[in-house]
Amino acid sequence: MVYIPTNPLILVDGSSYLFRAYHSPPHLTNSKGEATGAIYGVVNMLKSLLKQYKPTQMAVVFDAKGPTFRNEMYSEYKAHRPPMPDDLRSQIEPLHKIIQAMGLPLLCISGVEADDVIGTLARQASAAGRHTLISTGDKDMAQLVDQHVTLINTMTNTLLDPTSVEEKFGVAPELIVDYLALMGDKVDNIPGLPGVGEKTAAALLQGLGSIEQIYQQLDQVATLSFRGAKTMPAKLAEHKEQLILSYQLATIKCDVALPYQLDDLNIKEVDRQLLAELYRECEFKRWLAEVLSAEPNPATATPAASSETAETEASTDEVRQVLDRSQYQTVLNETDFQALLQQLDQAELTAFDTETTSLDYMQAELVGLSFAIEAGKAWYLPVAHDYLGAPQQLERTEVLTQLKPWLENPNKAKVGQNMKYDQSVLARYQINLQGVRFDTMLESYVLNSTAGRHDMDSLALKYLGHSTISFEELAGKGAKQLTFNQIELEKAAEYAAEDADVTLRLHQTLWPQLTQTGVLAKVLTDIELPLVNILSTIERHGVLINCNLLAKQSEQLSLRIKELEQAAYAAAGKEFNLASPKQLQEILFEQMKLPVLKKTPSGTPSTAEEVLAELALEYEFPKLITEHRGLSKLRSTYTDKLPKMVNPATGRVHTSYHQAVAATGRLSSTEPNLQNIPIRTEEGRRIRQAFIAPPGKLIMAIDYSQIELRIMAHLSADKALLDAFAKGLDVHKATAAEVFGITVDEVSSEQRRRAKAVNFGLIYGMSAFGLAKQLGIARHEAQHYVDLYFERFPGVLNYMERTRKQAHEQGYVETLFGRRLYLPDINTRNMARQKAAERAAINAPMQGTAADIIKLAMIKVQAWIEQHASDKVAMIMQVHDELVFEVNETDVVDVCHELKNIMASAAKLDVPLLAEAGYGNNWDEAH
Repeated sequence: MVYIPTNPLILVDGSSYLFRAYHSPPHLTNSKGEATGAIYGVVNMLKSLLKQYKPTQMAVVFDAKGPTFRNEMYSEYKAHRPPMPDDLRSQIEPLHKIIQAMGLPLLCISGVEADDVIGTLARQASAAGRHTLISTGDKDMAQLVDQHVTLINTMTNTLLDPTSVEEKFGVAPELIVDYLALMGDKVDNIPGLPGVGEKTAAALLQGLGSIEQIYQQLDQVATLSFRGAKTMPAKLAEHKEQLILSYQLATIKCDVALPYQLDDLNIKEVDRQLLAELYRECEFKRWLAEVLSAEPNPATATPAASSETAETEASTDEVRQVLDRSQYQTVLNETDFQALLQQLDQAELTAFDTETTSLDYMQAELVGLSFAIEAGKAWYLPVAHDYLGAPQQLERTEVLTQLKPWLENPNKAKVGQNMKYDQSVLARYQINLQGVRFDTMLESYVLNSTAGRHDMDSLALKYLGHSTISFEELAGKGAKQLTFNQIELEKAAEYAAEDADVTLRLHQTLWPQLTQTGVLAKVLTDIELPLVNILSTIERHGVLINCNLLAKQSEQLSLRIKELEQAAYAAAGKEFNLASPKQLQEILFEQMKLPVLKKTPSGTPSTAEEVLAELALEYEFPKLITEHRGLSKLRSTYTDKLPKMVNPATGRVHTSYHQAVAATGRLSSTEPNLQNIPIRTEEGRRIRQAFIAPPGKLIMAIDYSQIELRIMAHLSADKALLDAFAKGLDVHKATAAEVFGITVDEVSSEQRRRAKAVNFGLIYGMSAFGLAKQLGIARHEAQHYVDLYFERFPGVLNYMERTRKQAHEQGYVETLFGRRLYLPDINTRNMARQKAAERAAINAPMQGTAADIIKLAMIKVQAWIEQHASDKVAMIMQVHDELVFEVNETDVVDVCHELKNIMASAAKLDVPLLAEAGYGNNWDEAH
């Protein structure tokens, strides 16, 4: 085990880590599309070093711009290195600023490399009897290791002292330069000795000593036991000058004239204000929260920390409290309550929030309400804190009775953060919340759906630079976490009032940004906000399920899963854990020798779902594993779990729909996820049979037919596609007819299948390679289909090229209704990420427009139901392009006809929208 003395001098090879961090995940960008991944990687490493070793002295050393003495020595030195990528170059300046704001000395010395500066400082420290820890990923630095110098690679968490250097390279540190010179370096263009690799270099040095000693006994080289020893003397003689040059190039210069002494490397105080500003620019939210909270920083938590540090750390509230909380009030008596009601009645806009006992809207009990009408002025109205010694509070029923007129008044404008939850909670107390003008979660989401999370804590950090009081600070964590009614009122009041205050301030920040674009403000007001009440209504209504049927399905799935396990054991020749990636790797790639299609970040063969699915096309064993995984997931996620999720009060399952998750504008659902039940498998359809109608009603499902293809036809204005839809043709057959040059009647089922794959593949940006894999054909044949398609449908090709260009120029694409999808990687130098961004750019306008259309349809459908048929039909689910209803048996034909027409007219395209409907006793029968 390598021993590191306390408080070492730490020298960081910033240039080495900058490149390694750039090429390692996560490949981060901020909401402006600026790359930040390399910054994150280097700073993360620095914070780790500070935390682990608590040094008082440290320096981060980078290569300076321009040539070095090695370029004068050898003009070809590093000549073959490609230029630094633009998205890495752009990260250097902000990284340097962050390092300096952290209080860390940053060094760049012209004419030499970072290695030379580090070597010089390490030797100075050794002469002074100080131990040095060099943090680098560069093997060249091993030549510096001695009794006072140790290397650490924080990316692999390995340490190298003299013993471990010899174990790793086969030679001691004092021979590392010789080792490097013999091998040469293709990256740095150090020539070395032709044909010499690691093993030969080590064998030469182990056998005869240094390069100088080797030339002194050249006749002994041929007696060594390594392969090629017989011809090595002649090679050494021929390339002697080249080898000496390589030795000089590989040697770290340890006598650089530096403009400072070791004492200048003391870690300084953190500039918290500047660091917060820089973290905010990069959108490093967790680190920003740490700085704003003024928690002890590793850079200052050292033996050398001054009394000023202690004062800084003691003033936590002062530093953290970006917002002034001095005007927050707790309302505990009738007089103050009446004064509050009067203020609310007069306010133009009120930020409103509820505090409850649970995140489950179906079980949450109201504990208090908070309000803010201007920045910094907020109230908390507690109604149910019931811990021992809690002060007297106003009675909840009476408070809600008096607040109800204001809460239900559509003319009293309100803003909240995730108001759907508050609406659902208040509905449990027979209050129909109205007047919701704004929702800061949705404002942030519409402004930029890909810019990070849209929860209040994240938004406060990002837009206000404020670290909010976290719930865990008040309530604790885990099983012993308190519910809000158990939290001491004084602390609860500050937390709750802050929520309202922050919400108001966020709205005041976000709304002007939305209105500047015009169209994004309309996306919020015309699509997202009207949906809040509708989704709350759908969620609270819930869906009825047949628990007995699900139990039987679980039994059947268990039997099939057991059969698959036995078949897999037989195929593998032994029993193993089918859920273990490591055991699967051994069987698939070591035992069965199947091809490795993809590797994990750690370099091991991947057994991910898409890998197994591809292998399953040709091999039986991965096919068994894939089916086993799919059925196991169905059982655990649905047939076993759904009956446990039935609400005892309603007898129904209640999902949660999320508006601010999917980048393209699609809704998602959780607990349970109703949008992930497979429809293309028999087992998935059987689960839908368990979603049933109550007596006297039927389940009705209406979905859009080929909506994304219709949107493609509209956006591309391709004449052939427009004609196909206008004539009501089977668009896949029509495509096949065009591509294969035949009539629609002559199209075979296989030709239709291939045309369908092309149609949908293009929507998702699929390449010819991907199409070939999907259809099981050669790549050149797939490319031929794509070429034919674009020849027959030139408008689609023009649309794709136009969209790519727009994405590169603007950094975003738009739906038909103006919703934007920002593409942070669209101009990155990393071509794999850029191509993925281009595929997303092509797909997003179609998928996003489809999402907007189904949302508009929900708004129009619900308006019709409320006006004409509230006693006949209820909307109970939304699944992508499909709406699901419970409808009276006696009214189903008329209601179905009406709702189909409403959905078909939800948006006006250059092709007709087609809504297809069905109904039955369960969801499977209806769809």
